[in-house]
Amino acid sequence: MLVCETQECWTQFLEYVKDRCSATAFGNWLAPIMVKEGAEDEITLEVPNIFVQEYLLSNYHKELCMFLPVHEDGSPAVNFEIKAPKKEPIPMPANLPKTVPPPSPPTNFYEVKLNHRYKFSSFIEGASNQFIKSAAIGVADRPGKSYNPLFIHGGVGLGKTHILHSIGHHIADNQKNMRIQMITTEGFINDLVDNLRRKTVDKMKRFYRSEIDVLLIDDIQFLQNRLNFEEEFCILLDHYANNGKQVVLTCDKPPSQLKLSERMKARMEWGLVAHMGVPDLETRVAIMKHKAEQKGLDLPNEIAFFIAEHLYNNVRQLEGAVNRLNAHCRLLNTQITRDLVVNTMGEMFQQSPKNLITVEQVLKSVATIFQVRVSDLKSATRTKSVAIARQVAMYLAKMLVNDSLMSLGVYFNKTHSTILHACKTIEQKIKEDEMLKRQIDLVKRNLEC
Repeated sequence: MLVCETQECWTQFLEYVKDRCSATAFGNWLAPIMVKEGAEDEITLEVPNIFVQEYLLSNYHKELCMFLPVHEDGSPAVNFEIKAPKKEPIPMPANLPKTVPPPSPPTNFYEVKLNHRYKFSSFIEGASNQFIKSAAIGVADRPGKSYNPLFIHGGVGLGKTHILHSIGHHIADNQKNMRIQMITTEGFINDLVDNLRRKTVDKMKRFYRSEIDVLLIDDIQFLQNRLNFEEEFCILLDHYANNGKQVVLTCDKPPSQLKLSERMKARMEWGLVAHMGVPDLETRVAIMKHKAEQKGLDLPNEIAFFIAEHLYNNVRQLEGAVNRLNAHCRLLNTQITRDLVVNTMGEMFQQSPKNLITVEQVLKSVATIFQVRVSDLKSATRTKSVAIARQVAMYLAKMLVNDSLMSLGVYFNKTHSTILHACKTIEQKIKEDEMLKRQIDLVKRNLEC
């Protein structure tokens, strides 16, 4: 098989599977694979990493055999080459020689600091964050025209900051005329205090209102209980919205749960509020494999699954686990085994709860207490008894299950906005209906047993 024929076979394979998988899966897993060499009896493919290779063989074994050469045992005759990582540019030393002219000063007095490791290409996508990534790419492609502001909330270490920096990198790479500012809420407050003390606050206001097109702010929850700063920030958001400039905010809570003014909450909810959920098992494994590959660590699949089953609070725990294993393996020159994992990170495992509550458990418990069928809770039935029970199930699922609103909506055949509406409805009802509150408490006790 010649190279051109091999390329044609691979193209036919891609066309065949493209209609049988999601656009996201195709773009993330299959599109980056390139044909390197081809012969009559085998083909060599270049893949970005070992995990892409395993994904291809695990999910498309039958299809590969249909289009590409096969061995005598019926397995696809495919060789893989791992694509060499791009070399990062060497940073210039701080003390430049006198013969080298210093860089020209920026047009503003704030330095934009974007983490080079936080880009869309290095963000591992799963069910819990797929919606977030899609919304972020939409904002990065059309700043100020898609969702403004984009408000991302979720627990610690789930990737909110990663997405924030990724938006900044994408805009900086593709829209050179856009001026970006990335700052934490604490940094914004400290800057405002310093400028108030130096009596240069007007200069700061001019900078943020005139020099910036895209404002990325991390950890907006630190604006709580600071009324003077909140007012200035709200004015700033109004200015950006009225002038078509993009704002992206991250927070550990949704706007409705923040101790801020109603005006501020309304401004934050004006655009798109998106929840960053806890990654599912497969996504956690993919994250660990990616982190291990970056460090040159060979992490077996069974070990990755074992760790991911015990660590699921946030991505930083997973990265910390990889760092520990990497240090032990290199310093002690040993192989990764289950015993090594237990010995090196046993105390991390002890923090994991004994049982994870699932949506199915919530549905069964609610159906029992409210005397309806589980199928009714998933149906479109609108009788009063079923409707209330369904809203209670949505309310408890959001409260007790570590999953995104988008994923929860799949269980109920509803959208994430319907889930939010149900939660607000039940929160209001339990303030007035003591019987309903007791029923919900009974469901929760059954689930926690």
